[in-house]
Amino acid sequence: MYISRLMSAKKKQKPKILVIGGQGYIGSVLCEDLIKKKTYQIISIDNKIYNQKIFTNINKKKNYKNYNLSISEKKKIFNIAKNCDFVIFLASVVGDPITKKYPSISTKINEKFTLSLLKVLSKTKIKKLIYVSTCSNYGISKKIVNEKSPLRPLSVYAKNKVMIEKFLLKEKKNFKYPIIILRFATAFGWSSRMRFDLTINEFVRNFVLKENFDLYDPFTWRPYCHVKDFSRIIYKVINNKQKIKTDVFNVGSNFNNFTKQQIVNKIKKYLKKPMITLVNKSKVDMRNYKVDFSKLKKFYNIYPKYSVEYGIKEIISKINKKPKKFSDKTKFGNYEIKKFR
Repeated sequence: MYISRLMSAKKKQKPKILVIGGQGYIGSVLCEDLIKKKTYQIISIDNKIYNQKIFTNINKKKNYKNYNLSISEKKKIFNIAKNCDFVIFLASVVGDPITKKYPSISTKINEKFTLSLLKVLSKTKIKKLIYVSTCSNYGISKKIVNEKSPLRPLSVYAKNKVMIEKFLLKEKKNFKYPIIILRFATAFGWSSRMRFDLTINEFVRNFVLKENFDLYDPFTWRPYCHVKDFSRIIYKVINNKQKIKTDVFNVGSNFNNFTKQQIVNKIKKYLKKPMITLVNKSKVDMRNYKVDFSKLKKFYNIYPKYSVEYGIKEIISKINKKPKKFSDKTKFGNYEIKKFR
């Protein structure tokens, strides 16, 4: 009878998902979505290096726990991860401007600490690890790029990501589980940890609050993907039952490849534009690439469903409710590292 009860209790245990970087822009949306599923125990690790606020009651949810840890604290994280079923690795200093501002700290976090933690995680018995990389790795290309295209990282951020990707692909035999590398398109859309240092989010905010701005390299191409779609796709990858080997997937949608000028034109349909100065060939951000995402759809049978127009209207609605709250954009984004350890 006693053994039967133990076995019954064990069956009722929810699978545990560890989200490293669970209170960031994408991580907070992902954790909120996973909590709603009610089929998982969600464990987040995030030390809030930007002192960011999460505008949600997520910390009060029964099936959620956040640990205030740096990814440099590998022994503590290992002790958490060894009891988990899946690990989603989101944590890093994200974005070209912030990594350019803090190149030394960014390289320590995005390469040194990440590499050290991944080596420790290789000793766990989890079922799958999802490592989030970036389409910025492609840098500049006149052709539409896919997962087999050469990587030409231009920024510190992209160079960091390429280094980790190469390590994971080279050392995959030393991991006891598959590693899925997801190269994310440029994110947009509303999050409870909002960022206005992302192209679409920033442009919409400037339009709503009538703030003039410079439009650098307006005719350069970039792929975009709503943060909700990133969450949907990660969930699909977690739950995929196929026997899968370590692999790389671009994450985004072919219909969301746009130039910055095209993004501005879309926002103009809903709002009167502020004064915009076009700055061609600025060398501030030379990235220019279109991405093919057909591999993701073919393998996982999933494709992003949220358009840029959806994100534009969503952000307009959110800002209009409390415009004064968002007047200082530096409170909402990766502008300054407040904590580092």
